Amino acid sequence: VQLVESGGGLVQPGKSLRLSCSASGFTFSTYIMKWYRQAPGKERELVAYITTDGSSTYYSDPVKGRFTISRDNAKNTVYLQMNSLKPEDTAVYYCNVRRMMTDYWGQGTQVFVSS
Repeated sequence: VQLVESGGGLVQPGKSLRLSCSASGFTFSTYIMKWYRQAPGKERELVAYITTDGSSTYYSDPVKGRFTISRDNAKNTVYLQMNSLKPEDTAVYYCNVRRMMTDYWGQGTQVFVSS
């Protein structure tokens, strides 16, 4: 299993970023995909997840209404569109899949929101 995140960077408050996670080594279309984040000095937290066909999604309260998770099963890729970014969104963002009772993680992509 390999997960590779991209799309992070430095952005001003109120702006947008789109994260991507490219997956390989497993049948992508049959697994729920998740995005987590970890801010400095804090525990890793679930941000959003999406079901196998994209028909159902979940968002944590801090990001609800601002972030959108989506997936393209033909491209084995999951996305996180982040709008109206706030300084408190600053964190390393990780893609996750739980397969056969094992959690797999990417290397993470840093998002820094600052003016």
